[in-house]
Amino acid sequence: MASLVVHFEIHASEPQKLIDFYSELLGWRFTQFGDIPYWSIDTGEGAIGNATGEPGFGINGGLTQRLGPKPEVGAPVTGANFVVGVEEIDATFAKGLALGAIEALPLDDMQGIGRVGYLLDPDNNVFGLISPILSDGTSTMGPVAD
Repeated sequence: MASLVVHFEIHASEPQKLIDFYSELLGWRFTQFGDIPYWSIDTGEGAIGNATGEPGFGINGGLTQRLGPKPEVGAPVTGANFVVGVEEIDATFAKGLALGAIEALPLDDMQGIGRVGYLLDPDNNVFGLISPILSDGTSTMGPVAD
């Protein structure tokens, strides 16, 4: 078995605030596990538990109560972060800012990779957005082989 990443977790000082943020920004669905402060995150086509029963194109995750203060803006990352593939990166990035995110790294074209930018969510967790479509409309994805 390959050592694939199959789950991610977001820590939240105010869970409902981040549930609302990610639901609105990315369309993710959250389900609380019993009475504990833990919610599963359905990203829509995640690798585990997607609606089709087939392997997905991404991973699902969880949101948990943070056990301590949230990171300060500008503090170094002390854990892992995640990057979400989106179709309309400029619009999604702007929507994140409108929903209360803070720009961590501005959108930029990275030749051979795609258009990338990073935000801090309302709890100051860093996360990235990526699209294969560059600002000039060209794609970094070559033709698919048969």
